[in-house]
Amino acid sequence: MSRIGQETSEKLKIIPPKLVVVRHIRPKYACRACQGVVEGAKVKVAEPPVELIPKSIATAELLAYLIASKFVDALPFYRQERILARIGVDLSRATMCHWTIEVARRLEPLLELLRQRIRAGPYVQIDETTLQVLKEPGRQPESKSYMWVYRGGEPGKPSLIFQYFPSRSGDVPFEFLTDYKGYVQTDGYKGYDKLGSKPGIVMLGCWAHARRYFVEVTKVSATGRGAHDMLELIRDLYGVEHEAEKGKLDLEQTAKLRQEKAQPILAKIKAQLDSLTDQTPPQGLLGKAVGYALGQWERLTRYVESGMLHADNNLAENAIRPFVVGRKNFLFSDTPAGAYASAALYSIVETARANGHEPYWYLRFLLTKLTDVSSTADYEKLLPQNLRPDDLIRGAENHQGGS
Repeated sequence: MSRIGQETSEKLKIIPPKLVVVRHIRPKYACRACQGVVEGAKVKVAEPPVELIPKSIATAELLAYLIASKFVDALPFYRQERILARIGVDLSRATMCHWTIEVARRLEPLLELLRQRIRAGPYVQIDETTLQVLKEPGRQPESKSYMWVYRGGEPGKPSLIFQYFPSRSGDVPFEFLTDYKGYVQTDGYKGYDKLGSKPGIVMLGCWAHARRYFVEVTKVSATGRGAHDMLELIRDLYGVEHEAEKGKLDLEQTAKLRQEKAQPILAKIKAQLDSLTDQTPPQGLLGKAVGYALGQWERLTRYVESGMLHADNNLAENAIRPFVVGRKNFLFSDTPAGAYASAALYSIVETARANGHEPYWYLRFLLTKLTDVSSTADYEKLLPQNLRPDDLIRGAENHQGGS
């Protein structure tokens, strides 16, 4: 028979990851004629490569893999320890924890640049969630601590900072935003009220939080129209936002659309809230939902002032969600140093993600370059906002160590 063509089918095959040993060989040199003749004759050898973590076996590639596995994929180090053992690598979780803390320490100049960008304004979103740290000085292991997140900076080039703190006090964001002037968007937690008293700060509320109170009402009362009517009006409000997004409107066009279409809906919502106030007891679920919305009304309606503002705080909530998912797996931080390191690495990972980068590739690029930087200008070049995705791949391809 003669071949007249072919049929092709494709299957997926997985090749388990493998670790390779990178050997740096540095020849030694000496003058044979000088040995025993010239006093103080020296042996010369090239300088060793600069290490991100001195006297360790960690490479930038390995560190990026371990950090991404924990802070992106929510794999605790004890699970990574077992995964590595499966492919024949003995690497303890204690070593991984130590490396993580050291990397976080090296990232401090980069984190300071992110803080400066957030504090420069013009718009910051804040959220917080619980964290357990076992060995906090003077506190019981079961005490609640908190992880705060701040999202802000130049529009279109967001910066995110996670901040570990043992307290949920309003002093935490108040002190973080020292000298800040601009918009601040939060949920209705009373601790944020102190920020609102600060000159130059304009507070915004969150429609997603206001909506949740009415959703809770519908879960226990399928027939009551008050909550259902409110949810329909809030849905219409978000319809305006979807229209602006779908039409890819610029900031000025978005603000104009909101004035034309969102303002009338807000007026209907306010009238409905005022009507419900007289019809429902304040301590009931519906009464609490109405009370929350009215108590936050000025902040809830302020987003229509500018196209750069959002109707809700979801961008900050979405940023903190990976931490919440990870917390379900690793449960707690052992020490404050570990909690600070987690905050630092979530800051870097989520800023990379918010600027369109795959976190693993950004981490690999960053940790490869980190040993070569010394000035503020050098660190500026490494910020996710100043890089394109192609830069990360090229940087990784150009870094082929070993001999």
